[in-house]
Amino acid sequence: MEGLLKERKDKLKKIYEGGGQKAIAKQKEKNKLTARERINYLIDKDSNFIEIGAFAGYEMYEEQGGCAAGGTVAGVGYVSSRQCVIVANDQTVKAGAWFPITGKKNLRMQEIAMQNHLPVIYLVDSAGVFLPMQDEIFPDKEHFGRIFYIMPA
Repeated sequence: MEGLLKERKDKLKKIYEGGGQKAIAKQKEKNKLTARERINYLIDKDSNFIEIGAFAGYEMYEEQGGCAAGGTVAGVGYVSSRQCVIVANDQTVKAGAWFPITGKKNLRMQEIAMQNHLPVIYLVDSAGVFLPMQDEIFPDKEHFGRIFYIMPA
């Protein structure tokens, strides 16, 4: 069991690097925070962020350089004493571009928010759709356009 826990911890450490140390350094050169740093800055002090879906995109899209955590950091945390779902594009992963798994992960986070009557805070820093895979991200109400379709006005 200890071996499995260490393996999981090692995989998460790699996932938390997003697009890698070079991409993180590029963010720092632009005086920008990483997605996890932005979330930690946003949430209430002395509160925790419970990340959901860190393994989304795990070992997927390797021919395109990978998509750590599905290109977004997402979970539940407290902001101004209110529990919220928080999603942040990870700019270190292909400039925050959307892969097919990104849309699925973001839709799941919206479902969690709706089922639990929680507001959603989305920290957007994205290049848009990952162009080499744009044909797999269809914008209708039954596919990834559902992100806009299901949110009440």
